Amino acid sequence: MRVNREMAALGNVRSVIRETFEYGNRRAAEIGRDRVFDFSLGNPNVPAPDALERELVRLAETEDPVLLHGYTSAQGDAGTRKMIAEDLRGRFGIRAEADDLYLTCGAAAALAIVCKALTDPSAGDEFVVIAPYFPEYRVFAEAAGAVLSVVPPDTDTFGISFPELEKRITAQTKAVLINFPNNPSGAVLSEEDIQTLADLLEKRSEAFGHPIYLVSDEPYRELVYDDSRPAPFPAKAYRNTIVCYSFSKSLSIPGERLGYVFIRPEAADHDELYAAVCGAGRALGYVCAPSMMQKAIRALLHEKTDIGFYRANRDLLLSSLRSFGFTCVTPEGAFYLFMKSPDPDANAFCLKAREYELLLVPADSFGCPGCVRIAYCVKHEMIRASLPAFRKLAERYGLIGG
Repeated sequence: MRVNREMAALGNVRSVIRETFEYGNRRAAEIGRDRVFDFSLGNPNVPAPDALERELVRLAETEDPVLLHGYTSAQGDAGTRKMIAEDLRGRFGIRAEADDLYLTCGAAAALAIVCKALTDPSAGDEFVVIAPYFPEYRVFAEAAGAVLSVVPPDTDTFGISFPELEKRITAQTKAVLINFPNNPSGAVLSEEDIQTLADLLEKRSEAFGHPIYLVSDEPYRELVYDDSRPAPFPAKAYRNTIVCYSFSKSLSIPGERLGYVFIRPEAADHDELYAAVCGAGRALGYVCAPSMMQKAIRALLHEKTDIGFYRANRDLLLSSLRSFGFTCVTPEGAFYLFMKSPDPDANAFCLKAREYELLLVPADSFGCPGCVRIAYCVKHEMIRASLPAFRKLAERYGLIGG
């Protein structure tokens, strides 16, 4: 039987994150969950706000069940889109209407739709990403028929190296794709960085005679530890911005699969672009996100999860790993810690870590070889229990004395 070989390859090779997670499940079945220190998957361990359960109960008890569980419009419930637009206007001071929004099954669907909507496979379109980047960006871009162009990481700050970025923006560039707070580094771009990026894209769009879009992947937007410096909103700085958002992390509901695409109304070719998003959603089968969650989210637009839990985890893990001799970047947001591997081969280091039941993710597929991602969205008690194992691992590499 002949099938799409590219898709078969994707199906046969799990992402390193999922492979590590599945290994953890098998290992837990063998020796017990409490003896496996699984830092692989960005699965929030903070309960969703109480308001979610109350709203789901209210909807179940008061709404017509046929309407509650039936199809919405393909691009999402009009009332929900209207309320999200109102929220964006109120929070960020921008123009936004219901027909600038397309509701999706999380940020992954939003990104896949946007890549498909923007790409002309016959034109050699390119998406530029800045390492470290979420590995699925490559999957989404290449599946749409585009080429992924990677800006090397600035391993000091994990911000944007603008000279390197400028080199990679060419006449073939359809969009620059950014993510912040960043998965995997936890870095947060500043307002100044966003304005510099906006100015660069304006200049290059004018030079090449076509718009270069900014695709802003923002599932961790609300998870910023410095209250005095919240994450900026790129759509406010650059008119050709497309936002891909998910409620998964801000509300601790990743399994409910709800997010959206927002196209700033001033964006070039807005109406055609919105039609392309709707068409891509149709072509990919991403129409009508989960109906009950679409309605429930209206009551949760001003809610967010308790990031104090993540801050406590970050502080304990960061201070402990540094005391063991590991080199780590301080995460400013999200719930990932990025650590330099003491072995030049981060894959080999992660395999050795498994000998101590520590499940870490090598960052080669994030475009940053020699580093390791640690997802600390786990129980605080698990972090405490894992510290002796991290110490033994450090001793093995001679970072501290045995």
